[in-house]
Amino acid sequence: MCKTSVCLGANRMSSPPEPTPGCSRLLRDFAERLRRVWEEFKYKLEEVFGELLQCTCFGNAPERRLAQDFLSLQLMCDDETQVFNQRSLPALKRLAASQNADLQMSAAIYYLHISHHLNSPLPDAFVEPITALLLSSDLDVQKTTSFALVNLLVKKNVCKESVIETGMLVPLLELLQSGDPMAQCHSCACVAMLASSESNRDSILVDGVMPLLALAKSYDPAVQLNAAWALLHLTHSDWSTRALCQAGGIPVLVLLLQSSRSEVQFYSCTALCNIAAVQEHHPKLLSVGGHYLSKSLLTLMSSSVEKNAAQACRCLQTATKLGLLMSEGLLREVGQLLHHSSSNSALISQSCELIADLCGACMDEQAVTESLCLSGLLRGLESPSLSDETLLRVTLCLRHLMSWEGLRTTLSTSVSPEQVGRLVQLSGQTRNPELAYNSAAIIHMFELTEGFLQLLRPHYSAVSKYLFLFLKRKDVKFQQLGIAAMAKLKNDGDFLTAVTDGDLEARLSHRHEETEETRMIQPPSPSSG
Repeated sequence: MCKTSVCLGANRMSSPPEPTPGCSRLLRDFAERLRRVWEEFKYKLEEVFGELLQCTCFGNAPERRLAQDFLSLQLMCDDETQVFNQRSLPALKRLAASQNADLQMSAAIYYLHISHHLNSPLPDAFVEPITALLLSSDLDVQKTTSFALVNLLVKKNVCKESVIETGMLVPLLELLQSGDPMAQCHSCACVAMLASSESNRDSILVDGVMPLLALAKSYDPAVQLNAAWALLHLTHSDWSTRALCQAGGIPVLVLLLQSSRSEVQFYSCTALCNIAAVQEHHPKLLSVGGHYLSKSLLTLMSSSVEKNAAQACRCLQTATKLGLLMSEGLLREVGQLLHHSSSNSALISQSCELIADLCGACMDEQAVTESLCLSGLLRGLESPSLSDETLLRVTLCLRHLMSWEGLRTTLSTSVSPEQVGRLVQLSGQTRNPELAYNSAAIIHMFELTEGFLQLLRPHYSAVSKYLFLFLKRKDVKFQQLGIAAMAKLKNDGDFLTAVTDGDLEARLSHRHEETEETRMIQPPSPSSG
């Protein structure tokens, strides 16, 4: 190179010399390198220009404006006063109507964002683009939009009727059959909330019942939950309930009682309770098997979720009053339940109500005796954790059962020392007068066999104290019970020996002389309680 440069410089003013073999070689090498660099550069440019040509922003000026519009929408959506302006609505409509899934997703994300932050009703004009997004051919756009609609419905930012009027129900019902769990979950939630409006139920029933029943059996917990929620709303009117039952809804709802999710259990149990209240559906209820239904409801009665246990009891009571279940078998199951849950206040309270209903449905004494309900109720008395309200229901139930002579005899021979002591204790407490009255009435109704007297004699001192308090009260029924119990216990000489201070006799004598009303009171028979 050095030699060539010098040669060129020395002959600058003369005619150019012929290239030497060395210079020719260097020029050829340079040309070859330049060609290779150009080919690489050309290849890179083709890639870049190819991508640019495929970009909607460069390929179509309106699409580019849409992207710019969405950018401005995003910047405004944290300011609710600026969201619904004249510029944002046309942009949303163009984005939602676009054939480009990415631009549709931009609008869907915008709706999802405002659904979390919006504190005022969504203007009707802004509801329309949601329909276009739900009709998108892209499932991700549909899922995002349906999720935003769930939020808007929950927060009551949109009117349920306007959702139906704008045609959203059709794509929502189609999403129920999409096969995508997330899409099904969101659409189920939307349909459930729409079904809570009576004017919308007819529209939903046309094409929605069968997909909802199918999703109620889904293995996805969230999908099953929302489907059960929607089915519950369909039992809130006669027409929709009839359509649901005709479509085979009862077996599905009975199956949902066994769900591992407490919300699903509650929805299905409430729906069955609504169905049981209508006589025309009784044959379909019986067709699933009364024993299976009662077993499922009794299992739910022992739930630790109080509202589920209470609803199961109400459903059993409704079915029992209407003669839908096998009463004797049900009574046995209730007795077993009491023996296994003697410290569960809610369960015992519900069992007492159910026993009273069953016994009022032409149940004979033998069936009650064999059911172990009596011993189960007495065991509940011994639990220290029961509330006064529960104890009041237990004692009321026992008083009712002891009005039957056969049951009174059974209890008199089967009651334990601990149970007698508990009844005496409750009779003497003053915080709940009705509980004290019921407990004392039960003691009064026992047959004074030698076996029972042996259990009661250790408590005569406490008995005399609560009888003294009863005689002092102004309430006539307490006075009546006190007088009747005194008259009955005087037949046992040990009682007279235990009451030696004379206060009880004096109070009794004073009460007889006090009013004509009290003097006329006669000791009640055990059957009257």
